[in-house]
This record gives sequence, structure tokens and C-alpha cells, in this order.
Amino acid sequence: MAAVAALIPDLLFGSQALSLLRSGGHEAVLVSDLAQIEGDAVDVLVVDLTAEARERLNEVQGADLSGARKLAVYAHVESEVRALAQQAGFDLVVPRSRFMREGAALVSRLSP
Repeated sequence: MAAVAALIPDLLFGSQALSLLRSGGHEAVLVSDLAQIEGDAVDVLVVDLTAEARERLNEVQGADLSGARKLAVYAHVESEVRALAQQAGFDLVVPRSRFMREGAALVSRLSP
């Protein structure tokens, strides 16, 4: 079981993500900004890059995440966002559709 923080501004998607992660046995919370988790024990950070991707990428790069693994979620039609997330050092970058099918397993794979 991993401690997961999800930076997902879309409340519907965020609610679905929390349900998916919790049903997979993870302790998951939604956060509105990374200041809410800096210094906390978070194993995996899930970041939705569907909107304002560059701003969110900059926020993640500038945050002290104490070794948390990072999973980026993007709209499958935005290949540029995928490339930017990979360049930013995310451990895993997947389309939203894959996250909704395999999210709990992906987090398990990333967690220590």
C-alpha cells in the first residue's frame, strides 16, 4: 500500500482517481498544490497534466518531494505534454485512459 497524493484539479476525474487508488489498497488524497505535501511522507505523486501542463511541470520541478516517485497523466492527443513530462523527470507518464484502467497497479509498481 502506497501513500499517494494526487494533484488533479478536475474534481470529477480526481474523485474517480481517488476511488480507483483506494480500491487498489492505496491511501490517496487530493491536493490543490504541492505545498500541501512538501515534507509529508508521500510515496507516489500523481499529477494531471491535462490543463496548464507547463505550470504544473514547473511546480513539480521546484518542489521538495522527499524522494516521492512521480506519475504524470496526460490527454492521449497531447504528445508534446508527454515529452515534456518525460524531460521533467517523471518516473512514469501515461494517458488518462490507461491510468483509469491500471492506475492502482501503476502506483503499486512505483511504490517502494
